[in-house]
Amino acid sequence: MEEIKRKLFTLQDIKYRDFHSKLMPDTDKETVIGIRVPVLRKFAKSIAGTELADRFIEELPHHYYEENNLHMMLITGIKDYEECLLEIERFLPYIDNWATCDFPAPKCFADHKEELLPVIKNWIASVKTYTIRYGIGMLMRLYLDEDFDPEYVELVAGVKSDEYYVNMMIAWYMATALAKQWDAVIPYIEKHRLSDWVHRKTIQKAVESYRITDEQKDYLKKYR
Repeated sequence: MEEIKRKLFTLQDIKYRDFHSKLMPDTDKETVIGIRVPVLRKFAKSIAGTELADRFIEELPHHYYEENNLHMMLITGIKDYEECLLEIERFLPYIDNWATCDFPAPKCFADHKEELLPVIKNWIASVKTYTIRYGIGMLMRLYLDEDFDPEYVELVAGVKSDEYYVNMMIAWYMATALAKQWDAVIPYIEKHRLSDWVHRKTIQKAVESYRITDEQKDYLKKYR
């Protein structure tokens, strides 16, 4: 999609590219154009629903990091649940970095949590790093409040991986779960149910969180 590429390069910020590339050491800098997220989001909104956007999301894989981010922005904006899920599942195997993976959940997912849950479990059971990460991210974003079930914590705690970006997401999930569902999650820390690295990272992230009380932070520090 040369037309899309040309438009993206008109939004390029070289200094931002140099800065942001350092946050993604596993991503080839030559594949990063350098576009600030608000700028890219504005562009995504300007083409959403057009024939150009439809043709763009049909073509995979993409070459540039921002093309992947644009793709994620466009498909998470799809209002029809079945169509959105289809496009998410088609795109997940091509995600190759944490930033593209961690975009907010599609708004339509919030109205279809019951039927989405088995899909999330399949994602978490994947062997692909960013599919697993995306699945855990959806559990964190959508199922830690009124739809919470302790079984979801067990599901995340049961993920065993050597992948940094999977383990970081597990720690992020557990720290967020501690803030929202303390009583259900604290036994995983007390009983050291997580790997050593995830255990320590969970405590670190929880202690750094403004949503954890000072009393809870002091308690967590005992288990470092």
